Amino acid sequence: MRALEKALEHSKPKIHHSDHGIQYLSDRYVSLLRDAGVEISMAGKGRAWENSYAERFIRTLKEEEVYLHEYEDIHDARVHIERFIEDVYMRRRVHSSLGYLTPAEFEEKVLHL
Repeated sequence: MRALEKALEHSKPKIHHSDHGIQYLSDRYVSLLRDAGVEISMAGKGRAWENSYAERFIRTLKEEEVYLHEYEDIHDARVHIERFIEDVYMRRRVHSSLGYLTPAEFEEKVLHL
């Protein structure tokens, strides 16, 4: 709880994704997220493969951005990570699961069907 409270003091994500660990299902933990206006996302019980997309994204973010930079401070990290997600990951990096389109291209295609 202390780690979550401290994290929420610094920033409030749009989505908090986790597995069905008991700590993530506690009334206090869920209430804290809801009170902060954070959407809760969980993989289905006993469906570990549902976390694979989130896990793969985090791995890509770490390998292609975070591990390659020494940020000056938290603001610098946020700027660089946001740039990576919005520019590189969403607009330049093709994804095999999206038919070798970028996420932005895929969204554009889906929205215009």
